[in-house]
Amino acid sequence: MKRIGQAAKEAGLKVETVRFYEAEGMIGRAERTGGNYRLYDEAQVSRLSFIRRARDLGFTLEQVRDLLRLADNPRESCAEVDVLAASHVAEVDRKIADLRALRTELVERLDSCRRSTVADCRVMEVLASG
Repeated sequence: MKRIGQAAKEAGLKVETVRFYEAEGMIGRAERTGGNYRLYDEAQVSRLSFIRRARDLGFTLEQVRDLLRLADNPRESCAEVDVLAASHVAEVDRKIADLRALRTELVERLDSCRRSTVADCRVMEVLASG
């Protein structure tokens, strides 16, 4: 059993984040010591690591909940996992396209900059126009 600080460190999270995931019911309730310290077992620490990796890959909290539910049923078909992952890939592709368009617009604005004053700055113009 590990106290919250050690569990957080091993999972690569902040203590506050561990508390949040516990409050959200994503890792189960921690046991408590006589001094009211939280204690986490290896399964909970592994689950925290799973959540962190999924969040690092950009999955939403709701998607992580779905992935955890599926992970809790290892003998089930992985078809739903595939659907979630494919949907996430499509979202990543959309974000990449948006970033490429943003990059193109910024480069064009920089190329057209006359390097005079902020009032005439093309980059500031884009930001002000929303």
